[in-house]
Amino acid sequence: QVELAESGGGSVQAGGSLRLSCAISGPIASVNCLGWFRQAPGKEREGVAVGYSGTNHTFYADSVKGRFTVSLDNAKNTMTLQINTLKPEDTAVYYCAAGGPAVRCDLSPVRFGYWGQGTQVTVSS
Repeated sequence: QVELAESGGGSVQAGGSLRLSCAISGPIASVNCLGWFRQAPGKEREGVAVGYSGTNHTFYADSVKGRFTVSLDNAKNTMTLQINTLKPEDTAVYYCAAGGPAVRCDLSPVRFGYWGQGTQVTVSS
């Protein structure tokens, strides 16, 4: 079973930056898609950045394009999300997720069967 663990969340002021990391373990060869999602209080979980494992083929939500960058270090089995120019509306719990071999890689949470426990990002104005 694929396991994921996020780290790097915290509290920052608007305009600041954070770097989230996701450690991935288990049968990684079975993973076709990796991604970052977030869920704010009272809102549905939404995809922010996803990509096909082992490629540079990535997709971003319109709300984060130009500010968020996802990268995958295959050697270290780690996925990171660099978040720049943070806004108060970025406040949420951020999750990393993985999808199995037949998963179509897009921003829909239902595509992903493996999830980390989440890390809180809080942005103050």
